[in-house]
Amino acid sequence: MAAAVFNQSIGASQSLGHFNTSGLHQEFGKGSVRLISKAFEVDVGLSKRGCSNSSQRNLSIIRASTSQTSLIDIVSSPSHNKSNDSLKKSGEAALILIRHGESLWNEKNLFTGCVDVPLTKKGVEEAIEAGKRISNIPIDMIYTSALIRAQMTAMLAMTQHRRKKVPVIMHNESEQATAWSQIFSEDTKKQSIPVVADWRLNERMYGELQGLNKQETADRYGKEQVHEWRRSYDVPPPNGESLEMCAQRAVAYFKDQIEPQLLAGKNVMIAAHGNSLRSIIMYLDKLTSQEVISLELSTGIPMLYISKEGKFIRRGSPAGPAEAGVYAYTKKLALYRQKLDEMVH
Repeated sequence: MAAAVFNQSIGASQSLGHFNTSGLHQEFGKGSVRLISKAFEVDVGLSKRGCSNSSQRNLSIIRASTSQTSLIDIVSSPSHNKSNDSLKKSGEAALILIRHGESLWNEKNLFTGCVDVPLTKKGVEEAIEAGKRISNIPIDMIYTSALIRAQMTAMLAMTQHRRKKVPVIMHNESEQATAWSQIFSEDTKKQSIPVVADWRLNERMYGELQGLNKQETADRYGKEQVHEWRRSYDVPPPNGESLEMCAQRAVAYFKDQIEPQLLAGKNVMIAAHGNSLRSIIMYLDKLTSQEVISLELSTGIPMLYISKEGKFIRRGSPAGPAEAGVYAYTKKLALYRQKLDEMVH
């Protein structure tokens, strides 16, 4: 039932381990987050069946001194401090989920999984359109997968945001990368949004199906077998991940790294993939394993949740004539939208 209701919401909206940020120290002050690299371990236990980038897969320990820090202040201009403070005091925050736009292998009907391919022209347009839909929603942090199609979607979407803040990808994989990516202008820091990329938000790994044409695979193995690999909860394709395995890493990362940001009042956008986002939505909406397998997510259609008092309330997709209804759900978002309008006028 829950999945059916969610699918109806999607249809209606058309018209409208440890990253390792277990080594990220976050200090929540008045509208700021300090990202400091410290000594930490990288848990790659799931990567035996999952998909991770090579640098994370080959390293077991990364060490960085606190003397070399990367600092991004997530603060609003003085005219917005009042509205942002009220967001933090209430513990209310916005969570935006976006499945990446169409990729070159989506276009060719190939199993993509963890193969790193970029967006098509249509995918670029979908990402830009998604950005327009969320252009009035506050964003303090961005999380994305390690794959280029999700990262492109996040970057392109942010070009449409009315605050015009610049997404800055955080490089904490080594001491040198942390030091070399520092920003030395306080004003620039205030107009930047940190972007954290992590393989645990990757699409599920399709194993030996990756790169195969979906129709040819069905002809070879039979439609029933391929359907079971694609849509069952706990049956993985040959040498690949099941949705259950994908959910274990994606939800663990969300609970460990992203949820604390939301509880602290930070507004978060996640740009990821069909199965990693399906897993997170399963957690947010408390779907069963049977409900989640029928959940479909359209490419480039953002979904909005409100995090409040430890609960997540789904608000659909902000778009077109229905946009006012989305903002009416929370006074905080309405106030933010009002402040954006005042900036323009």
